Amino acid sequence: MAYDESTAARVRQALAGEPGLAEKKMMGGLCFMVRGGMCCSVSGKGGLLVRVDPASYATTLREPHVQPMKMGKRVMSGFVRVAPEGYRTTAELRAWVLRGVAGVVSRKAAARPRSRRKTRTGGTA
Repeated sequence: MAYDESTAARVRQALAGEPGLAEKKMMGGLCFMVRGGMCCSVSGKGGLLVRVDPASYATTLREPHVQPMKMGKRVMSGFVRVAPEGYRTTAELRAWVLRGVAGVVSRKAAARPRSRRKTRTGGTA
C-alpha cells in the first residue's frame, strides 16, 4: 500500500526550513529525517508515525487517535501511530510533526558521546 501523498506534502510544508531535513522511503512509507534521526513517517498502512520523547511516551499513548507503533508483533517504544483523525487540521499536523522533531532532539541529547579507546603504542628497542 502506498503512503498518502497529500499528507506527505503537508509534512514537507510543516518541516520547511528544518536543518538537516531528508526523506527516505522505508518501512512501507515515507520517512522524514531531521538531524540524522527519523522524526515521523507517513505510513503506507495509514496514519502518521511520530517519534516521541521517551519521558512522555506513556502519556502520549493516552491521547485521542494515538496507538503504539507496532512492527509485526513488536511494539516500537519511542514511536506512536496517529490516526488521520488526529491531524486533520494544519495546526494538528504541525503539532505532531514538531513533537517528532523534539523527539529526535531529546534522543540526541540523551545519547552519550562514545569514549575513545586508548591504544597501546610501544615497541621493543
